[in-house]
Amino acid sequence: MPPLLHELRTRPAPAPQPNSRSGPAQGQGVPAAGPGRRGAGPAPRRPSPQTPERRGNGGLRAGRDAARPDPRTRTGRIPVKTPEALRDFGLGWLDGSGPHADIVLSTRVRLARNLQGHRYAAQADAGEREAVYSSVAGMLETPVFPGGASLLRMGELDVHTRRIFLERRLVSSDLLGRQRADQPSAGAALLVCPDDPVSVMVNEEDHLRLQSLVSGLSVMEAWSLVDRLDDGIGGDLSLAYHPEFGYLTSCPTNTGTGLRASALVHLPALVLTKEITRVLEGLERVGLTHRGLDGEGSDFVGNFFQISNQKTLGRSEEDLVEHFGATVTTVIEKERRARQVLRGAGPRTEDLIWRAYGLLRHARLLTYRDLMELLSGVRLGVSLGMLPSPRVNALNRIIIFSQAAHLAEAAGRELDASERQAHRAQYVRRVLQGENGSPTTDPGS
Repeated sequence: MPPLLHELRTRPAPAPQPNSRSGPAQGQGVPAAGPGRRGAGPAPRRPSPQTPERRGNGGLRAGRDAARPDPRTRTGRIPVKTPEALRDFGLGWLDGSGPHADIVLSTRVRLARNLQGHRYAAQADAGEREAVYSSVAGMLETPVFPGGASLLRMGELDVHTRRIFLERRLVSSDLLGRQRADQPSAGAALLVCPDDPVSVMVNEEDHLRLQSLVSGLSVMEAWSLVDRLDDGIGGDLSLAYHPEFGYLTSCPTNTGTGLRASALVHLPALVLTKEITRVLEGLERVGLTHRGLDGEGSDFVGNFFQISNQKTLGRSEEDLVEHFGATVTTVIEKERRARQVLRGAGPRTEDLIWRAYGLLRHARLLTYRDLMELLSGVRLGVSLGMLPSPRVNALNRIIIFSQAAHLAEAAGRELDASERQAHRAQYVRRVLQGENGSPTTDPGS
C-alpha cells in the first residue's frame, strides 16, 4: 500500500557527534568522585550551600531549595498496587488535552541519576545492580511516594507485559534485555507512581532514569513532575555529583544536569511543502536533535519526529527547559503556516486527506507502517477542519493500541504477522466507526 503522505526520501543527516571532552569518559567517571571509582574519594551528596552556581543563575544545578522529606516522619510501608492495577498506566497523555496537541502528541522530561559508590549499571556486576535495586526498594517506605508506588522487576514480568511497557515508551529495549534474548539484567526494574505520570527506570544505562510523560507541549509541567521526584530521591539517597561537572552519568552528553527534554511532533505540512530539511537543520544549530517515532536509531515514518536537547553541561535546568520549549514553539508556528499553505491547495489536499481516511475506514489488512502513514493524513485533516472526526484522543490511542503486544493483549493470544495486520485493520475500523457514534477506542472493547 503506497503511502499517501510523502515521508522524507532520505533520512535527515544525523546529529554531529558531541565533543568527547564535554564530560568524563563513559564508564570512567571522575577520578575524585565518579561512581565507578570507589575508594578515590566520595562525591558530595549535594553541593555545599556556598557553591556559587545556584539554580536559575545559569550554572549547573547546584542545590535544592525545596524541603526534604523528613525520615523521622516515616509511618510504615505504603500500600503498593499490583501490576494488574496499572492497566492504564502511562496512557494519560493520550487524552490530547495539552497545548498544541494536534501537533505535539506528548512531552517527556527525563533526569539521569547515579548512586554514589557504585559503578555505572553497564559496568556493574549483578551484586552491585541488586544493591542499587535494594536502595530504590527502600524508598517505598518513605514519604517520597505519598500516593504509593510499585517497583516491578523486569525479570519477574512475563515477556508480553514487558513489551506492553515498551510500546507505551515507559521502558527501553536496554532495560528489557532485547539484545540478550529478552533476558533483563539483574536488578532491572521499573518504578511507577500510579497517581502521577512519572516513572523511574532502575539499572538501565544509569542507575536511575526519572521520567514524566504528559500531553501536548507541556515542558514546564513535565519538568516540575520529575523535579519534585528528584527532590525526594535526592533527600533519601546519595547521588553521584561532582562540583565541576555536575551530576555524573554513564553517557558524557548527559553529564551536568542529566536532563533530557523531548517532544513527539507531527509535521506533515513541513514535509509536504519541502521545508522539513531546513527546519531540522535549524534545530541542530541551536543544540537540539531529531529522531524517528521510537527514538534513537528508529525510522522516520508517518511524518512523526522526536525533538530533544543534546547536551546538559554548563546550563541550568531552567535554561534548558525554557530553551527547549521556545524552540519547539517555533517549529509549531512553522508547521501551522505550512498547513495554511496546504489549506489553500483546496481539492488536492482534501483528496489526499479523504483518501487516507477512506483506506483506514475500510482496509482489511494494515501493517503498522501503512497505518502511521495513513494516520498522518487523517490527523492533518482533523487539524485543518477538513474531517469532522475522529477526535485527537482517538487518533492517539490508535497509535498505541495498534502495536503488536497491545493487539495480542486484546486477542488473548500471540498473533502472527498476517493475523496482526487483520486485527489492526479491524480495530481501526471499529474506532473510526465508534467516533461517528458511540466511541470505542480500545482493541478489547
